[in-house]
Amino acid sequence: MPVIIGVSQILQRVADLNDAKEPIDLMVEAAFKAAQDCGKPGLLEEVESVRVIRGWWKYHQPAGYVAEKIGCSNAELVGTCYGGNMVQSTLNATAVDIASGEKSLVLLTGAEIGNSLAKARKNSQELPVKETHGEYDRLIGQEELMAGEAEVARSIRQPIQIYPIFENALRHHQGETIEEHQVKVSTMWAGFSQVAARNPNAWIREALDAAAIRTPGKTNRMVSFPYPKLMNSNNSVDMASAIIMCSVAKARELGVDESQWVYPWVGTDAHDTYTVSERDNLYSSPAIRIAGQRALELAGLGVDDLDFVDVYSCFPVAVQVAAAELGLSLDRELTVTGGLTFGGGPLNNYVMHSISRMVELLRDNPGKKGFVTANGGFLTKHAFGVYSTEAPKGDYKHENLQAEVDACPTREWLVDYDGDVTIESYTVIFSGDEPAVGHFACLTPNGKRTWANSSDPDILQDMQVTEYCGRAARIDGAGNLTL
Repeated sequence: MPVIIGVSQILQRVADLNDAKEPIDLMVEAAFKAAQDCGKPGLLEEVESVRVIRGWWKYHQPAGYVAEKIGCSNAELVGTCYGGNMVQSTLNATAVDIASGEKSLVLLTGAEIGNSLAKARKNSQELPVKETHGEYDRLIGQEELMAGEAEVARSIRQPIQIYPIFENALRHHQGETIEEHQVKVSTMWAGFSQVAARNPNAWIREALDAAAIRTPGKTNRMVSFPYPKLMNSNNSVDMASAIIMCSVAKARELGVDESQWVYPWVGTDAHDTYTVSERDNLYSSPAIRIAGQRALELAGLGVDDLDFVDVYSCFPVAVQVAAAELGLSLDRELTVTGGLTFGGGPLNNYVMHSISRMVELLRDNPGKKGFVTANGGFLTKHAFGVYSTEAPKGDYKHENLQAEVDACPTREWLVDYDGDVTIESYTVIFSGDEPAVGHFACLTPNGKRTWANSSDPDILQDMQVTEYCGRAARIDGAGNLTL
């Protein structure tokens, strides 16, 4: 039976960049802090596997360095592929390894220093980066391109371009006006901000109201319509965390107090189509629906049985889509951290913080149930976990639901289309304070998806106040859109 016995979170705030620790050293610090959390600081020497979540850093293979520093240099060295789903997916894999008897004591860790790096760039300063050598013994996950040929042909390949396109598609699908939707999502985000204000490990602990979040200004510039800065993931954070997992037998052997134990009950994984152009629509996620609901089924729980929930929150649309697919009300608290905007978004390692916070809350509320969702790519890769201080009624359960997701409808796409289209969704990308380019997802008369751009200043202004979803347009063979 797998169990979490130790967690940690570290926020690094330095006035002098010479005092900033690099990510690999923050991982080591987080490991020691997690060992202290479970009351057994010496247990790190017995760790059998060190598992590092892939970050934005440039280390070749950091797990070996971490293992050496914490005193378990013979441990298995594990890395992951890129993606915000990888913490939960790695925890799922670790629980399977423990349940099967392959491992009995495992460390998961990760770190980012986006805040220090941003300051260094502003000062034209280079931060030190330790060299690491060797190869991983094992890699968890699979590297896949997240943007396909059709999107890349129109230079649409970043989260700040694609997620707002999803947002506008969802708004149109729900029949809401631009103003109604902005009030709705900013009110939801204000609720996340209030949770962050109560979270001692949140990066931004000042509660903001909905009007401040949705209103562009000097400190809240527009990034991509309809998102100002305060609706984007905040990657400018220095954060690290660690999780120690073991078997119940090992926890007893180590003498870890049972009040520290939190059981992972179930885990599931699945991904939507890697190419966004292949999605049946731009406002839903079959993988969240199928794998997320299956996680609850395996746990024998409904959404009303969940006491704490953390829905992955890189952008407001990610929360709304997941909530709709899982049957979660937007009126309940959907985060335990404050989300990636306010709790902090250390890239792929955010979910280690959400699980760590979940563990803290469950320890304080024995017997309650927690549910964590994780998302990588463009609403692409998904993982889920159910947690409680109460032991599950049976063994740990894990399922990969990919075969069922792959059976869902998809859509054909085109690259260099010339002809009439209907605008499916859109966004406006800003450069500084000015709109720079408009991106459009379009459907041809026979239902195939293609993409287009516009740099017409009048259109870029109008797109922010007028509904463009469903409008007729025309694309030339080079991807330029005219109304």
